[in-house]
Amino acid sequence: MKKYFYQYIIIGIAALSFTLGTTSCTDYLDKTPDSDVDPEIAFKNFTNFQGFVEEIYNCIPNKESCYWCTTFNWGEDEIMNTGIGDTHVTAHFDLGDYRHWYDEADKGGQQSWLNRPGSNPTSTNKFDHSLAGHAWYCIRKANLGLENLDKMADATREEKNFIKGQLLFFRAWWHHQQLEWWGGLPYVDSVLPADEPLTLPRLSYQEFAQRCAEDYRAAAELLPNNWDNTTVGKKTLGKNDLRITKVCALGYLGKVLLWAASPYAVNGAQLGGLKSGATYKYDAALAAQAAQALGQAIAQVESGATPYSLAEYNYSNIYDHEAAKGSKSNFSDIFRTTGQSWRMPGSVEAIMRGPMPDINGSNWNFTKLWGPKVNNLVEHDAVIHMPSANYVNYAYGMENGEPILLADGSLNPESGFDPTHPFKDRDPRFYHDIMFDGFKFLNTTPGDAADKGFQYLEMFTGGNMVPTGNPARNADGSRTGYFCQKLVPHQCNKYDGMYNWGGSLQSYLPYMRLADIYVLYAEAGAAAQGAKYKSGCSLTAEDAINVLRDRVGAGHVAARFVADQKKFMDEVRRERACELAFEGFRWQDLQRWLLLSEYPYNVKTRQEFKRVGNYDFVNNDPRDAEVTGFSATINGQTVIVERQFSTKHYLLPLKESDVYLYSDYPQNPGW
Repeated sequence: MKKYFYQYIIIGIAALSFTLGTTSCTDYLDKTPDSDVDPEIAFKNFTNFQGFVEEIYNCIPNKESCYWCTTFNWGEDEIMNTGIGDTHVTAHFDLGDYRHWYDEADKGGQQSWLNRPGSNPTSTNKFDHSLAGHAWYCIRKANLGLENLDKMADATREEKNFIKGQLLFFRAWWHHQQLEWWGGLPYVDSVLPADEPLTLPRLSYQEFAQRCAEDYRAAAELLPNNWDNTTVGKKTLGKNDLRITKVCALGYLGKVLLWAASPYAVNGAQLGGLKSGATYKYDAALAAQAAQALGQAIAQVESGATPYSLAEYNYSNIYDHEAAKGSKSNFSDIFRTTGQSWRMPGSVEAIMRGPMPDINGSNWNFTKLWGPKVNNLVEHDAVIHMPSANYVNYAYGMENGEPILLADGSLNPESGFDPTHPFKDRDPRFYHDIMFDGFKFLNTTPGDAADKGFQYLEMFTGGNMVPTGNPARNADGSRTGYFCQKLVPHQCNKYDGMYNWGGSLQSYLPYMRLADIYVLYAEAGAAAQGAKYKSGCSLTAEDAINVLRDRVGAGHVAARFVADQKKFMDEVRRERACELAFEGFRWQDLQRWLLLSEYPYNVKTRQEFKRVGNYDFVNNDPRDAEVTGFSATINGQTVIVERQFSTKHYLLPLKESDVYLYSDYPQNPGW
């Protein structure tokens, strides 16, 4: 185990093999053949040096498809079904068993994008990449490149800047990714000699974040807004969309500064953060710096200088994710594409992605994990990801912009929410993301008579899609009263067959998209001063939230929230929960806000209710159906899980094999 750590943090480069295959980022450049094999000429010119950099792109893990049945939503947002779902990281995190991020994986058990044993940086197999497996390797590779920049004699100033900018960005990014899970570590900014003992101390969370910020800031000064508009990029038109840009560097600069300004960084891990008010205690100066960087990114986008824009939210059929005629982009295409020859998702909004996924690869695992397994309606592995009821009620407010629930979990009396019609007049993103009672799950009428009763989901208490005394139903239906189709469309079932070859379904989850930058900017502004704060662009923090709500047709933030800094922060956080739902950010958000351990953010519930009358779901919209016994608050729902977290759960434990290496690399508190 000690050898493993040294391999990645000290030795790092076992070989300079840059051929990454037909589905990797190396397709972006025409390279000379000898740049693939001889390290002596790897830094000779831009083409060769870029080949060196491309391996770092190749190492970016695919969160969704790094394992047969992966998992990445570890806040209170999602729960998995019983049985095989209990073996996954999600279920173990609910129990406070954070060591499962590595110990089971190292034994060959259930795995996630955090840890894949035998990670291989040159492999084009999505199963060979993980955060822990590649981070130190890529950091050393970035440092090796930076220390050899002077060897690129045969290069223009633009070429040198682009190489240096990418290396600085990736040195920061791989450190930053570790910060979010394990806290402050040694910041390695040089190639460490293998024959000297390790002495670099762990930095504090805030110190470590600020070191990342230094590299992001320098990278932003060197990188272009649009590779297609550069001399270098014109040689590879059509193959530049995954490359790191100025906006990407500015976005991550703002993000890591906001993490440095966060309540966790300022106050340290503590319980009672909501009641004590610690959840609102930011470093205002650092938050202002974050807002400045994020505002600059927004200004670059709104100037038209970048290839990014907000994807359109314009549907002729929201339940089937059918874009309206004439739409130039589609919100759903950010997360998956269908019928587009396996085109990589991201649309015009994705800013940071890894390598292009393999053709039809997501259909071997990811696209079969989101719908009901009752009667094998969704085939393959018996694993289901489903949204918790409390998260759905909290994140997805009303079309008028009002929250249903306030930050403490109480009912908002001004929302207009009607418990007898709980699915009516909801935030439009609810209808895009969530499958609820009466939803037409099977567009194709089942040929099997035994399946006809499952065409429209029965999610009410006692319905045919919810747990009963039957153990099989407990594992195959919804534990919460909802299913999710944000990342995988509901047509992924054995009758509609969208996960078959004919659907050309491609799934990929961006690491950063433009909407994330708007919400981060709003949070930074709220932390620095409040809703009217403006920096780096023409928008106030309030405006940034309303831009996203205008996109989907939801109401603006209410004036009474705008007037109160803490209440506005609550709305910013709820907007983030809605807009970025199930995209893998929730655990980190609750962590940095000191809410991981706090009620109502530490429970997962099932929605209880009954239908009223004999509503015609075949000919009418399910949102208009009447119900009884529906409680939007946790009181009145069935609590499935209550997570008993202490302060130690605000960071994941480091591997024991790593912390025994030297005294200045201690384990995280409590582990």
